[in-house]
Amino acid sequence: MCRSSNRLRRVSSALPDFPWDTIADAKAAAAAHPGGIVDLSVGTPVDPVDPVIRKALDESSEFPGYPQTVGTRDLRDAAVAALLRRFGVTGLDESSILPVIGTKEVIAGLPAQIGVAAGDLVVIPEVAYPTYEVGALLAGADILRADTVDAIGDRDPVLIYLNSPSNPTGRVQGADELRAIVDWARSRGAVVVSDECYLGLTWEGSAYSVLHPDVCGGDHTGLIAVHSLSKVSNLASYRAGFLAGDRELIAELLAVRKHAGMIVPFPIQGATVAALNDDAHVDAQRERYRARRDKLRTALLAAGFTIDHSEAGLYLWATRGEGARVTQRWLADRGILVAPGDFYGPAGAQHIRMALTGTDERVDAAVERLRP
Repeated sequence: MCRSSNRLRRVSSALPDFPWDTIADAKAAAAAHPGGIVDLSVGTPVDPVDPVIRKALDESSEFPGYPQTVGTRDLRDAAVAALLRRFGVTGLDESSILPVIGTKEVIAGLPAQIGVAAGDLVVIPEVAYPTYEVGALLAGADILRADTVDAIGDRDPVLIYLNSPSNPTGRVQGADELRAIVDWARSRGAVVVSDECYLGLTWEGSAYSVLHPDVCGGDHTGLIAVHSLSKVSNLASYRAGFLAGDRELIAELLAVRKHAGMIVPFPIQGATVAALNDDAHVDAQRERYRARRDKLRTALLAAGFTIDHSEAGLYLWATRGEGARVTQRWLADRGILVAPGDFYGPAGAQHIRMALTGTDERVDAAVERLRP
């Protein structure tokens, strides 16, 4: 075997097993149900892309040249306006925004792209989206799971990931809690990257961007917010997202990504502008998810589950007080596929994550199968 192949094998061997490869048996069991599978394991949109976005995609499709990595001025201005209008984020301008090819890609590559080195410490949430860990491992960094600065102790991280609202738990961190982490990180010279992909899907209370003045005091130094259109605009297949925050960090990432050719296709940029400028489709999609959440939450509680957190986002974080894989199989035997909580770290070992991303018909089928 050639030397490069050996090297690639060593890189992949440092990564954890791909989580979804481990649930094939549960998926097969759910698929064998006479009424067919209800797949609530992945937060993938199932509803149509709004016509205003599809029209913009079509109108942007004639451009034959290379787009710029920095994105169009229209896209960056639309992102600034949307963050102000939807989430109260002030103090941004077009130089504070960088479009990315889906936020999973940028989270996986961001530690290396901002200079995290082997042996540096990266902090991720105790229960966390797996790609935070993957990105740190690809950079050769050490990883600490912690939700508070007290849990970090006297160690000096170079990068801290926040995720509020959380995937998978739906937990929302208040402005005071976020501000305490930001202040502590600044005192240590650490960069804070806040994954805010679910910020527009808050069901109970209020969720804040790390860039909100109540959190950062209007100073975005050392802060990057990650935003995706996959969830609120049903654009998972478009791979449309963007970064916002510290202008110096954005400029550094832009320089690296220009060399790497990480460019959002021009038609996707046009569609992104339309999605960011239109709130009506976002509001309509939020209400679809709210209705599905109400049905599934009621059914889980009636079936004896306890639901923890879940005040925001696309998931219900539920438990029956047993191993996650046992609960997953119990649901699979009823034709319902969910994600086991151990995907997201040891602290999730007794929970399952149930997505709201089923059609109304499939959600109704799940509700019926959960009846005691």
